[in-house]
Amino acid sequence: MGMAVGGRGGVKADINVTPLVDVVLVLLIIFMVVTPLAQQDKDVTLPTAAQGEPREKPEPLVFSLTADKMLYVGNESFPDAARFQERVQQELRARPDRKLLLKADETLTCGDVLGVLQQSRDAGALKVSLGVSMRKN
Repeated sequence: MGMAVGGRGGVKADINVTPLVDVVLVLLIIFMVVTPLAQQDKDVTLPTAAQGEPREKPEPLVFSLTADKMLYVGNESFPDAARFQERVQQELRARPDRKLLLKADETLTCGDVLGVLQQSRDAGALKVSLGVSMRKN
């Protein structure tokens, strides 16, 4: 591509969009890589329900019980009940109005889920919501 030199027409001002497209593509790749890393809790398959509460702000304290019966608060694992109860007590002392949300895998038995609910009750939690995925009609 050559540059037009001469007296007729003056200076040509063409916009080169190639650098702009390069920057946008790099930003897109960065967001595609970073977004899955921002997930804050463990991945569990929730049971389905016909109706439920919509999720509201502020964010509840989410604790997850995976299919292999590992208990997590966020990404932090709690192998024993005492440490889990201590963490729940800390959260409730910091914000007594904070809601608790238990996400338990659908393959677990009711006894497994009730055990975690009892541990959270022993820690001082009065209400714990159960996470479900909504059934698609």
